[in-house]
Amino acid sequence: METRQLGNSDLHITPVGLGAWAIGGGNWDHGWGPQDDSESIDTIHKAIDAGMNWIDTAAIYGLGRSERVVGEALKGMSEKPYIFTKCSLVWDENGTIGNDLTAASVRKEVEDSLQRLGVETIDLYQIHWPNPDPQIEEGWGTMAELQQEGKLRWIGVSNFDTSQMDRARNIAPITSLQPPYSAVKPGVENEILPYCGEHNIGVIVYSPMQAGLLTGKMTRERIQNMPDNDWRKGDDQFKEPQLTRNLNIAAKMEEIAQRHGVTTPAVSIAWVLRRPEVTAAIVGARRPDQVDGIIGGGTFRLSDDEIAELETVVRV
Repeated sequence: METRQLGNSDLHITPVGLGAWAIGGGNWDHGWGPQDDSESIDTIHKAIDAGMNWIDTAAIYGLGRSERVVGEALKGMSEKPYIFTKCSLVWDENGTIGNDLTAASVRKEVEDSLQRLGVETIDLYQIHWPNPDPQIEEGWGTMAELQQEGKLRWIGVSNFDTSQMDRARNIAPITSLQPPYSAVKPGVENEILPYCGEHNIGVIVYSPMQAGLLTGKMTRERIQNMPDNDWRKGDDQFKEPQLTRNLNIAAKMEEIAQRHGVTTPAVSIAWVLRRPEVTAAIVGARRPDQVDGIIGGGTFRLSDDEIAELETVVRV
C-alpha cells in the first residue's frame, strides 16, 4: 500500500489502519460484547502482515484492555507499527467513566498507556473528546510539554470542532484530527474537512463503515440478536427511521462492489478516502478473516459516476 504523510508530522501512514475499539470487548459502557484476546492478537498480526502500518487504540477501550492486548501483540515483532492512542476518558475502580483533561490526569494517562503498550514513546497521542471543554488548554498544553519531553512523538485531537481546534492551535500545532465520517454521517464535509485542509491538519477518520452498518452483512435480524452489552443495539443509527436509509446505502455500495469484484467494506472505505483532506481511515476488525475484507479499501477507487450514484442514497 502507498503511504501518506500525516499533517505536519514525519509519519507516513497507510490509507487504512487497524482500529482497536472492538478488541476491548464487552463489560464496559460502549463495549462490543465478548472478545477473545488471542483472536485479537492474531487479527493485529494479520493486519500488519497485510500491509497496514499503524494501529489506533485508546485507554478507555475495555478500560485498558485494548492497550494491553496491543502491547502483547507487539512483543517480538521485528518491525512494529505506529501506535496511536488517546486520553481524556478516565474510569474509577467501579468502571464508572468520567472526563478529565487536567495536567495531572494527562500525565498519569500517558504513563499508564506507555506501560500497557510496552513502549517508550507513543507515536501519536490524541485528546479523545474535548471534555471538559474549559480544560482543553490545560490538557493540550500538557501534551505539548510531554512531546518536548520525548514521551509523545506527535499530538492530535479527536471529535473537536473548528473553534476548539483554534484554541489548541494557539498553544501548539495540531498534527491530526480524528472525526467520525461515513456515508451514513457525512457532516464533517461542511466545515471540519475544509478547515483541516487549510491548516495542514491530517485527518484520520473513524467508523467509515459506521460500526458495521456499511459492511453489506448487517441485517435487521442480526441487530435484533446482538448481545445486550453491544452498544450498537441502542444506537439510533441501528433503529428506524435511520436504519432503512442506512441499509439502502449499504445495498448500493454492495452493488458497486460486485461490479469490481471487491468487498462492500472496501467501497465504504474508498468513499471516505475520496476526499483529499482525509489522510487515512481507521477500520476495526475482531477476527483475522475480517482483515481480508477491509484491506482492499486502501487501494480501491470510486469513479466520479459511482460517487454520483452513491449521492442519490446518501443525501436523503
